[in-house]
Amino acid sequence: MQNQENCYKNVWILSGTSDGPVIANKLLKLNYSVFATVLTYKAGQAYIENPKLHIITGKLNNKDQIINFIKKNKIKCVVDATHPFALIISKKLINACKEINIPLLVFERKSLINNTNNFFYIDDLKDISKADLVNKNILLAIGSRFLNDTAMYYINCKANVFTRVLPTYEGITKAFGSCIKNSNIAILEPSKNNESILEKKLCDLWEIDYVLCRESGSYSQKNWESIVSGSKMKLFLVKRPKVKNDYSYSFNQYQNLINHIIKKY
Repeated sequence: MQNQENCYKNVWILSGTSDGPVIANKLLKLNYSVFATVLTYKAGQAYIENPKLHIITGKLNNKDQIINFIKKNKIKCVVDATHPFALIISKKLINACKEINIPLLVFERKSLINNTNNFFYIDDLKDISKADLVNKNILLAIGSRFLNDTAMYYINCKANVFTRVLPTYEGITKAFGSCIKNSNIAILEPSKNNESILEKKLCDLWEIDYVLCRESGSYSQKNWESIVSGSKMKLFLVKRPKVKNDYSYSFNQYQNLINHIIKKY
């Protein structure tokens, strides 16, 4: 429990393994008490051990659960650094924070896309032209939630479908439970170095023509951009969805976010 003097420094971060640990570390160094919510135990391991850091694992089911958590832990501001496509939780956070007048700060990664002739923005997972898909090898790097439905669409378009999924229970279960051939499934973490060795080897092994991923701004997207750039492959990026939001502040630089928290809270 925090004493009354330090209650004003309680910050709640909702994030994955990329931005959350960075934001948390910066706040901890400034003596803030940080609550970090992650989806899995493994994601929580990306955070450093610190007596002022509290890791909460699991999904938030509804607005009331969010409000109760804020009140119970005397949270003074909330940081939404979730995945750009995690619309459900972002909307819940907006509604909950607005209802009880708690500041909501949104951290959005910058898009990394470069202007090259083989990168293409699309609006939806199924927006690649059918005419271009016959007998093409397409690699889906889109996560597991919509994997089967998307794979079925492209299989029906006469494409050869492959996928790379994360080594999580959900990712592996949904991949091998999908319509994709087992031999066309790779389980690996996105490379975090500049060489992107494993992803490049996958593309070479499977003779990939198209890569489909989402405009997340993550190192995974950066890897695909690096691999496809200058090659004969094409990269299709699903545009980020926009959450209607007139309540929160938005940041795309860590230090700008931290400076705002220091100044206001």
